[in-house]
Amino acid sequence: MSNPLLSVEQLSVTFNQSQTVVDAISFTIQAGETFALVGESGSGKSMTALSVLRLLPNNATLSAESINLQGDELTTHSELELCQIRGRRIGLIFQDPLSSLNPVMTIGSQIAEVINIHFNLSKTELKQRVLELLQQVEIPHPEQRLKDYPHQLSGGQRQRVMIAIALAGKPDLLIADEPTTALDVTIQAQILVLLKNIQRQTGMALWLISHDLALVSTMADKVAVMQKGKIVETGLTAELFANPQHPYTQKLLNVLPSIHHAGRVGNAQSAPLLQVTDFYCHYPIRKGIFKRVVDYVRAVDGVNFTIEQGKTLALVGESGCGKTTLGKSLLNLLPSQGRVIINGVELNTLTGEALRQQRANIQIVFQDPFSSMNPRLLVGDIIAEGIRALHPEVTENERIARVKKLLQQVDLPEDSLYRYPHEFSGGQRQRICIARALAVEPKLIVCDEPTSALDVSVQAKIIQLLKTLQQNQGVSYLFITHDLALVAEIAHEVAVMYQGKIIEHGSADQILTQPQHAYTQQLLNAVPVLKTA
Repeated sequence: MSNPLLSVEQLSVTFNQSQTVVDAISFTIQAGETFALVGESGSGKSMTALSVLRLLPNNATLSAESINLQGDELTTHSELELCQIRGRRIGLIFQDPLSSLNPVMTIGSQIAEVINIHFNLSKTELKQRVLELLQQVEIPHPEQRLKDYPHQLSGGQRQRVMIAIALAGKPDLLIADEPTTALDVTIQAQILVLLKNIQRQTGMALWLISHDLALVSTMADKVAVMQKGKIVETGLTAELFANPQHPYTQKLLNVLPSIHHAGRVGNAQSAPLLQVTDFYCHYPIRKGIFKRVVDYVRAVDGVNFTIEQGKTLALVGESGCGKTTLGKSLLNLLPSQGRVIINGVELNTLTGEALRQQRANIQIVFQDPFSSMNPRLLVGDIIAEGIRALHPEVTENERIARVKKLLQQVDLPEDSLYRYPHEFSGGQRQRICIARALAVEPKLIVCDEPTSALDVSVQAKIIQLLKTLQQNQGVSYLFITHDLALVAEIAHEVAVMYQGKIIEHGSADQILTQPQHAYTQQLLNAVPVLKTA
């Protein structure tokens, strides 16, 4: 085997001189190879990549015997020398493109900024290079997009812009840190195909950081599994997934959701809890000096469905199809038309106090738990907030006792009462949000992508928690997701949404194994499946 492109020997990272987050790890990446670093959130994957580029916070201490890039020892370089390597020889794609892109700069100027740092081009050559990059990442109508700002692009398009920025320096190694976590399956598939095509065209190596083992099995040549700062197992992808040696790798593979699990949940009939009929949510498009309404964005367009007591309906579809709008509209958080009957009460005819009292029957768990909680409130107050508002008759002692019981139900320690949201991991924050939703004893919970940013083991725990609560308390769920493999683990029925309409509806087993609509078939074909050969 030829000399590796990147060789890392005995790399360690410590915070505040005491907390070790990366613990004496070693690995190599060959030229043109796809190397995947996998493991749970907090295992040290992203910190390893940032260490190679020396992009660590001030309270971090790095030590390594060697970080060698094609014979160039990076540990001896000054900050100025490293600036010539970052973006030029090593490119980096971050997990969240919206927070990584500058909101007040056009995408054209952000790509040009990187090119200007590393190459001396004329104005005409610079614009031509920016257009080439936008074409390379398959942004439609690149000439028109040059002056667009990040907020004017979809999630998939923003990720393509991030890839264009990372490619601008013509790197030998591209680090992709969870590049498809929040994207739906079809966009995810497009991004992965794009990265593979670019890799073939340029010959660059790809370092993929991910907790999605099915995705890794289709992309990577070699895999390293990371747990608590250590690499516990390394091998060729197919061999490692076919015959994992370390108990931690085996555990990750055992909790991996799969479409083949469809039908496990069962589907005995029960009484209807929620009935939605001729449901619409249209946004007006206004133009002209008088802002007259010229048309409507039909976000939800004539939807009908029923959710039975103690059952889960999964609402699936691509980003922008109207799933989240539908979920929020059901709670009267967005203006809508149509009939929503929950437990025999027509919700959308109510106003004022009558509507407020009915909110105890239907609650929501949002996709991002951190931004949906008040960072200044203690967790005990966050969970108790709904009880105070909707059940004022409950005494302070009773309220504290109920919050403690809820924390126990979602498997969090009692002292969580007196801590703030930032002190918890992503999975723990989502548990807090579930406890908050359960606090008012609802009959239905709208779960809006509650596990999309969580690794497989934490995701499995959240799904098991939701199923246990359903069995013990009879709560129903509208489970909004783009992860079809996850649907098989939790849903009794599935509704497929496309451009504001439900185009296919049936049992989870039928939809996932015998889909009738071409769009559903397209979604299923895009789901990454674990490859072991």
